[in-house]
Amino acid sequence: MARAESSTAEPSTGALGHVTFLGAGPGDPGLLTLRAVEALAQADVLVADPAAYEVVRDHIGPGTDTPLQGTAEGEPSTLAGDDVADLVMRSASAGKRVVRAVVGDPGMDTDTAEDMLALADAGITFEVVPGVARAVGVTAYAGVPLRDAEGGDVRFVDTRTAGERCWNEIGGSDATVVLSCALETIGATAARLVTAGRKPDTPLTVTVAGTTTRQRTWTETLGTVERTLKSAKVLPSAGAERPVIAVVGERGATARRDRLAWFESKPLFGWNVLVPRTKEQAASLSDQLRSYGAVPSEVPTIAVEPPRTPQQMDRAVKGLVTGRYEWIAFTSVNAVRAIREKFEEYGLDARAFAGIKVAAVGEQTAKALVEFGVRPDLVPSGEQSAAGLLEDWPPYDPVFDPIDRVFLPRADIATETLVAGLVEMGWEVDDVTAYRTVRASPPPAETREAIKGGGFDAVLFTSSSTVRNLVGIAGKPHNVTVIACIGPATARAAQEHGLRVDVLAPEPSVHQLAEALAEFGAARRDAALRAGEVLKRPSEKRPQRRRARTT
Repeated sequence: MARAESSTAEPSTGALGHVTFLGAGPGDPGLLTLRAVEALAQADVLVADPAAYEVVRDHIGPGTDTPLQGTAEGEPSTLAGDDVADLVMRSASAGKRVVRAVVGDPGMDTDTAEDMLALADAGITFEVVPGVARAVGVTAYAGVPLRDAEGGDVRFVDTRTAGERCWNEIGGSDATVVLSCALETIGATAARLVTAGRKPDTPLTVTVAGTTTRQRTWTETLGTVERTLKSAKVLPSAGAERPVIAVVGERGATARRDRLAWFESKPLFGWNVLVPRTKEQAASLSDQLRSYGAVPSEVPTIAVEPPRTPQQMDRAVKGLVTGRYEWIAFTSVNAVRAIREKFEEYGLDARAFAGIKVAAVGEQTAKALVEFGVRPDLVPSGEQSAAGLLEDWPPYDPVFDPIDRVFLPRADIATETLVAGLVEMGWEVDDVTAYRTVRASPPPAETREAIKGGGFDAVLFTSSSTVRNLVGIAGKPHNVTVIACIGPATARAAQEHGLRVDVLAPEPSVHQLAEALAEFGAARRDAALRAGEVLKRPSEKRPQRRRARTT
């Protein structure tokens, strides 16, 4: 019997196209479903509101047309609802695969059902990829469970469309009410609930920018919420029209949320952290920082260029093929890349490593080798550094080692630690410059201003050269910025440039460095809570500029 095709198979529609109504979720790109990512990669046309576009943009295929984001001025389009529906219809009628992305879940979007009916009448097929509804996702990230073992009714209300009957029903009940409204209307909404029958001391939580690192939640009562938001200078605000999720009911009490607010209590929640490394090197570090709630910004401080005289590198690569070496040792991802490029130049591949033992200084370098098709024979079991590699490196033994020579492709500014250690163990070393490191171009003016003006909460320095190069191309970080260094040598370089070192990694590893910064952030948070203070990020403690006196 033939097996039924998956529901996610590519639609076969003949001359007409196909439309996917896709839920982008409440704001966190990590909440996109696997099917959503698949549909985005296959789309010919993406029609998305600005908020939804920000969520899905990293999953758009290279050939996808994005008409709402493609205006001549670079600004998002502001087409009305009917015009957007017409754009979807015209694209699908032309045989295109269209993705219509909306914030939250398509089933909760008021216009989606009408658009589906219009497509059905035109004979155009469509599908729905559900997303996490804002009312559900935001409350989960805010630490406000909507139901518990005691049960209880839950009502979801959009205040823009709620009628008098709806207000009377929720005002006269004890149900938990999840309100979708605008920030500027929260005071009027609370007052209307009181008028409808709810007590002024009924607990209320209000969450802005839910599921993003800008999220902030207040727990108050119907009678105090507007005063609190004004005291916190959230109201009045230029962004008062932005949507918020509010939960009304006894089950949203302060004591309960304080223990369940898992997202906003992350150790580096909302911190803007500068990662001065190349984009390839920073990827895993940035992922780790995001897991702590931070917002990493990757700023390259070095650029990699070929050696000025490539003849030495050419001879060494030929020596690999002719059996000149017993070992090749890689001390960086850039060294792997340099050898790989040289292999491609000669028409070689990973098979040229046959019979040669391969060493990698750490996990990231080993990963780059595996991607090249080479599994390293030696990776340090302890410290991921030249010293750690030497601890595990076997001494030369003329009985077991037919060849006594090691090929070491490295940067032009690398230290002599590994070479000296190998020579001491009896090995001959061909120490070859595989690439040069030069100072990168300065970052954009906005980034330079943020570095010098205290716009970053922390900077991670992973080597002495990153200290020197960052200061050289962008200026010295502001004194409110937390400075985290990977080791003593890097810390000394930071201090020589007049920087206060706040965090030092217990081991010279980028992952240990990120973990040490997270522990620093957690301790800082605990201290603020014990003191009864409002927790502020380091960048929020910048002194305000004094206004010039007028005479």
